Amino acid sequence: MTHQQKILQLRDYLNTQIVGQPHLIDRLIIAILADGHLLVEGAPGLAKTKAIKTLADGITGDFHRVQFTPDLLPSDITGSDIYRPEDGSFQFQPGPIFHNLVLADEINRAPAKVQSALLEAMAERQISVGRSTYPLPKLFLVMATQNPIEQEGTYPLPEAQMDRFLMHVNVDYPEAEAERQILRLARNEALNEPIAAVDKVTEETLLEARKEVLSVHMAEPVEEYIVQLILATRNPTDYCEKLGSWLDFGASPRATISLDRCARACAWLKGHDYVSPDDVRSVIHDVLRHRLILSFEAEASGITPDRAIDTLISNVPSA
Repeated sequence: MTHQQKILQLRDYLNTQIVGQPHLIDRLIIAILADGHLLVEGAPGLAKTKAIKTLADGITGDFHRVQFTPDLLPSDITGSDIYRPEDGSFQFQPGPIFHNLVLADEINRAPAKVQSALLEAMAERQISVGRSTYPLPKLFLVMATQNPIEQEGTYPLPEAQMDRFLMHVNVDYPEAEAERQILRLARNEALNEPIAAVDKVTEETLLEARKEVLSVHMAEPVEEYIVQLILATRNPTDYCEKLGSWLDFGASPRATISLDRCARACAWLKGHDYVSPDDVRSVIHDVLRHRLILSFEAEASGITPDRAIDTLISNVPSA
């Protein structure tokens, strides 16, 4: 079985266990292939936690969930040096960030010091405690969640940390048929019905799959299309006067890299050996949604980042 077949089998397994959220499942798979992190926003009870927990069940890596609260300390994430009275030494005790898959639940409830500790882990793939620096696993993914309903007692994520996330995924309520399937699935779980087994995807398979994703051919016109899309967010008036009045700040070079990696992963999952403009457009909303800073006038008029991205796509010619 090829690496691609194993990943597709994993995606099919996730869709049998997480009903009604195929977009979230697809983005989780793309994130792990593109070696990035996910920011997921949605109301409570939409299987965000279950999605990454089920993903952990389907791979050989380990998983840890951290509930972010206002009294959380950086050492609760990174770990700390523990004093050993028997020999008078200090020994580092790793924190939950040293797992392969980490769920940062309600990340915006944690204060700035905790968010900065997580920022280093996400960006540098390492953490610092005192004078020592400790590397994180090669297979490392943070999925952070935000609750869009309740904003009291939260700390909005700064733009620098938002930019560290590969994609920002919005999760909506499932359709009626999916709701019925969820009922049946929950009933079977309550009756302890056996869950369909899946061959675990090894870390080696995932790392090799990442190399294959990076090897997917991207023609120069498609690469130029990606560059022009990002440049249009920085100089929007050159493309559309309306877009110019909506955007205060555009996307960083990290967005260019993320759009490239996600488009390649999207094409690879489809079984294509090349990236098309459609692959770019299929992931651009999730890649740019959290990176565009809207003007006050745009927000007052009810303009959303998604609408700005739609306008962006319609005004930048494709390859």
